[in-house]
Amino acid sequence: MNAELTEEEMRRALFGAAEPLEQVSAPPVQEPPPDVVIVQPVKAAVKKKVAKAFTPRLRVTLRVGNEFEGETHEIVHEADTLSTLLAEQEATKAARKKFRFVEVVSVKSM
Repeated sequence: MNAELTEEEMRRALFGAAEPLEQVSAPPVQEPPPDVVIVQPVKAAVKKKVAKAFTPRLRVTLRVGNEFEGETHEIVHEADTLSTLLAEQEATKAARKKFRFVEVVSVKSM
């Protein structure tokens, strides 16, 4: 590429020719609307049975009681998650509504 371009050559390169070409704008041609309009028939909505998606579930077993080192009961909580930590937290939160002392025994996949 030529390193020594004149000012006129640079202008032409950037902005094109110095003389703008006449632009004639032709009015858009509009076609007359057709006499017959074809409408596609609407099909009745077909209801398809959606297969129930598999939801991951964990079974959390808890040992709960209201007395310290007193009588305890085992309860089972089912959580709709794959995270064992979230399942434990959800089960513990639900058990604390009724019981004062909550201990997680096991978390198993169903």
